[in-house]
Amino acid sequence: MSETTALVVDVRSPEEFANGHVAGSINLPLGDLARLACSALPRRDAPVILCCISGARSDMATQWLRAQGYTQVSNGGSVGAVALRLGLPIERG
Repeated sequence: MSETTALVVDVRSPEEFANGHVAGSINLPLGDLARLACSALPRRDAPVILCCISGARSDMATQWLRAQGYTQVSNGGSVGAVALRLGLPIERG
Protein backbone atom coordinates (compact mmCIF):
# COMPACT_ATOMS: atom_id res chain seq x y z
CA MET A 1 0.00 0.00 0.00
CA SER A 2 1.30 3.43 -0.88
CA GLU A 3 1.01 5.62 2.17
CA THR A 4 1.19 8.77 0.06
CA THR A 5 -2.05 7.91 -1.73
CA ALA A 6 -3.85 6.33 1.23
CA LEU A 7 -6.96 7.92 2.67
CA VAL A 8 -6.59 8.54 6.40
CA VAL A 9 -9.78 7.70 8.30
CA ASP A 10 -10.13 8.85 11.91
CA VAL A 11 -12.63 6.65 13.75
CA ARG A 12 -12.93 8.84 16.86
CA SER A 13 -16.01 10.89 17.74
CA PRO A 14 -16.65 14.19 15.92
CA GLU A 15 -15.69 16.07 19.08
CA GLU A 16 -12.37 14.23 19.36
CA PHE A 17 -11.74 14.78 15.64
CA ALA A 18 -12.36 18.55 16.02
CA ASN A 19 -9.78 18.71 18.81
CA GLY A 20 -7.04 17.58 16.43
CA HIS A 21 -6.78 15.31 13.41
CA VAL A 22 -4.34 14.42 10.64
CA ALA A 23 -4.50 17.01 7.86
CA GLY A 24 -6.65 15.70 4.99
CA SER A 25 -8.22 12.90 7.03
CA ILE A 26 -11.92 12.17 7.16
CA ASN A 27 -13.94 11.45 10.28
CA LEU A 28 -15.87 8.19 10.25
CA PRO A 29 -16.73 7.40 13.89
CA LEU A 30 -16.51 3.72 14.80
CA GLY A 31 -20.16 3.66 15.88
CA ASP A 32 -21.23 4.89 12.42
CA LEU A 33 -18.85 2.70 10.41
CA ALA A 34 -21.36 0.01 9.45
CA ARG A 35 -23.87 2.61 8.29
CA LEU A 36 -21.50 4.95 6.43
CA ALA A 37 -18.64 2.80 5.12
CA CYS A 38 -20.15 2.06 1.71
CA SER A 39 -20.78 5.73 0.90
CA ALA A 40 -17.63 7.12 2.55
CA LEU A 41 -15.33 4.36 1.25
CA PRO A 42 -16.86 3.19 -2.05
CA ARG A 43 -13.70 1.52 -3.41
CA ARG A 44 -12.88 -1.63 -1.49
CA ASP A 45 -9.44 -1.80 -3.10
CA ALA A 46 -8.38 1.75 -2.17
CA PRO A 47 -5.60 2.16 0.42
CA VAL A 48 -6.95 3.29 3.80
CA ILE A 49 -5.08 4.03 7.03
CA LEU A 50 -7.25 4.07 10.15
CA CYS A 51 -6.41 5.94 13.34
CA CYS A 52 -7.86 6.92 16.73
CA ILE A 53 -6.36 7.79 20.12
CA SER A 54 -4.48 4.59 20.94
CA GLY A 55 -5.11 2.24 18.02
CA ALA A 56 -7.82 0.18 19.74
CA ARG A 57 -10.83 1.58 17.89
CA SER A 58 -8.92 1.72 14.62
CA ASP A 59 -8.00 -1.95 15.10
CA MET A 60 -11.69 -2.84 15.47
CA ALA A 61 -12.48 -0.77 12.37
CA THR A 62 -9.66 -2.42 10.41
CA GLN A 63 -10.94 -5.90 11.25
CA TRP A 64 -14.53 -4.96 10.39
CA LEU A 65 -13.56 -3.39 7.03
CA ARG A 66 -11.45 -6.42 6.10
CA ALA A 67 -14.44 -8.66 6.88
CA GLN A 68 -16.48 -6.50 4.47
CA GLY A 69 -13.99 -7.09 1.67
CA TYR A 70 -11.73 -4.03 1.94
CA THR A 71 -8.32 -5.22 0.83
CA GLN A 72 -5.89 -2.39 1.64
CA VAL A 73 -6.81 -1.22 5.13
CA SER A 74 -4.28 -0.86 7.91
CA ASN A 75 -4.34 0.25 11.53
CA GLY A 76 -2.08 3.28 11.79
CA GLY A 77 -2.53 3.52 15.56
CA SER A 78 -2.74 6.96 17.11
CA VAL A 79 -3.43 10.20 15.28
CA GLY A 80 0.02 11.47 16.27
CA ALA A 81 1.76 8.34 14.99
CA VAL A 82 0.00 8.56 11.62
CA ALA A 83 0.74 12.28 11.25
CA LEU A 84 4.40 11.67 12.07
CA ARG A 85 4.73 8.67 9.74
CA LEU A 86 3.09 10.50 6.83
CA GLY A 87 4.76 13.85 7.53
CA LEU A 88 1.43 15.63 7.87
CA PRO A 89 0.40 18.27 10.40
CA ILE A 90 -2.34 17.99 12.98
CA GLU A 91 -5.27 20.29 12.22
CA ARG A 92 -7.82 21.57 14.70
CA GLY A 93 -11.40 22.54 14.06
